[in-house]
Amino acid sequence: MSQNLAYNPDLQANNWPRAQPRPDWQARWRAQSRQAVLFDLDGTLLDTSADLGAVANSLRADFGLEPLSLDVLRPFTSQGARGMIFRGLDVSDTDPRYPALRETFLSRYQEHLCVHTQFMPGLEDLVSNIEAAGLPWGIVTNKFSRFTTPLVAALGLTPRMAVCVSGDTTAHAKPHPAPLLHACSQIDLPPEAVVYVGDDRRDIQSGFNAGCFTVAVNFGFGSVGEPLHQWGADAIVEDAQALTTILLAT
Repeated sequence: MSQNLAYNPDLQANNWPRAQPRPDWQARWRAQSRQAVLFDLDGTLLDTSADLGAVANSLRADFGLEPLSLDVLRPFTSQGARGMIFRGLDVSDTDPRYPALRETFLSRYQEHLCVHTQFMPGLEDLVSNIEAAGLPWGIVTNKFSRFTTPLVAALGLTPRMAVCVSGDTTAHAKPHPAPLLHACSQIDLPPEAVVYVGDDRRDIQSGFNAGCFTVAVNFGFGSVGEPLHQWGADAIVEDAQALTTILLAT
């Protein structure tokens, strides 16, 4: 694996077929004897943008630059350190300065993981409703375990999750299907019994190629580039209420 591929998993996107929506996905999902729901973390389940943005602005301060507003930074949040460094300092992952800046970013973020982080609007209630319906749920994220593990623990989510897959849990990160396949194995369910919810194109591609059903949320951080309706998700929802309806309505 090249260094750039290690830093930028999106470079794997061309290795996998594009996702295609499946109109009969709900019937196929509900036909399973057991079902589960998995979430992307940043921008889908949790709003981590303020904490990530604060670190990006701390790097800008190192260079004597004024802070950027969260509205400017938020669309790059799903790309983690790579997106924050690119938007905050105009430094790409191919720039020789990038590795050192990335390490500084990650070190600072680890020290301030959960200052402002909270559930995305309506998602805390949705998780409670999923639990009340008896469905296992979990997280599949590209965030490394050194951040994921303490973050979900700080929010009291660890004992509630059936599975938590981080960006370094498997040999590949999303958009590779390996993280979703690993999650399905951990909860002992076939992929067709799993709906994966995400706010980034790589979420939908990963879920599709793992054989899971996919829902793209239009309330998350989103991707810079291709519009959400072109990702090939099985469903697109505008808010938590719509997500609740398609997942839990009988």
